[in-house]
Amino acid sequence: MKRTFLKTGDGSITIHLPDWDEQYHSKHGAIAEAQHVFIKTGLHYFCDKYTPNTLSILEIGFGTGLNAFLTVIESKNKQLQVEYTGVEAYPIEVKELEALNYAEVLEVSENDFQKLHSAEWERKTTIVPNFQLLKRKQFFSKIEDKKAFHLIYFDAFGARVQPELWTLEILKIMYDSLKEKGMLVTYSAKGSVRRNMEAVGFTVERLPGPPGKREMLRASKNS
Repeated sequence: MKRTFLKTGDGSITIHLPDWDEQYHSKHGAIAEAQHVFIKTGLHYFCDKYTPNTLSILEIGFGTGLNAFLTVIESKNKQLQVEYTGVEAYPIEVKELEALNYAEVLEVSENDFQKLHSAEWERKTTIVPNFQLLKRKQFFSKIEDKKAFHLIYFDAFGARVQPELWTLEILKIMYDSLKEKGMLVTYSAKGSVRRNMEAVGFTVERLPGPPGKREMLRASKNS
């Protein structure tokens, strides 16, 4: 599938898929979306509520590594121990990685971002002393973890282009992989997605969305 690059509303670059008219991140701001949905509404909220010593995160759609990169930065700022698992069936290529400007926009060193992408697949790697990364090249339907994660960043392509990633079956896998009181956050606010989340047992909140989006969802596992 053809891939191009798109400069988003906050100056950060994302990968665009013209055949689907879809991109890896919001055209209104790749970094702004990731910070709002996954960091502020996910990581910050969970840590403020439960103050974990170690936070175990599953990312659905490792993609450009932006969410992981922002989480590395947060792990340093908060002195938080993070065990991060990123699942991706189709990793991006080196030439695509070279076009991404997240470190520049964030005004931080690119070193940690490069480490995320140079880390071997299927092998746990220390990115910084308090951030451990495991990248798994895997279809989401093949995830078998049980009660393993505090937090899920659900960043799959939208239901408009890949509805099979937002089904009852996939969301049940997500529910089962969370620890008790675990949470899932996603940019999606689609009604069918919310209903599927509720059907598998989640308690779902509709919350203000990132720039360019009215709402997003946060789902909690209460048992």
